[in-house]
Amino acid sequence: MCGTDHVTGFYRDGCCTSGPEDLGSHTICAVVTAEFLEHQMSIGNDLTTAMPQFGFPGLVPGDRWCVTAFNWLRAYRDGAAAYVVLASTHERALEIVPLEALQEHAVDVPSGPGDLRS
Repeated sequence: MCGTDHVTGFYRDGCCTSGPEDLGSHTICAVVTAEFLEHQMSIGNDLTTAMPQFGFPGLVPGDRWCVTAFNWLRAYRDGAAAYVVLASTHERALEIVPLEALQEHAVDVPSGPGDLRS
């Protein structure tokens, strides 16, 4: 599981599973930071505004969410990558993101946003 407080995942099952209809590859279990959320907003991917019609609550730093491998990699290359919960990240992410990049940002699931460390 990646997140159930806000039920995440392409299939809204709490997991970063993927299938043929998941064209964006929502496979990385990210623990989002303010920097990552700002970066996503700057590339046109607003993750902070709630969209209840799609089951999306809007994210705040410390939330866990299944993000697209493409956008995570873009943030990584721009120096704004979110933390990654490897145990909850789907192996399909490796089709897009090198394992070393994910490992570089790997964390255990923190108990709260104040427990995040750079």
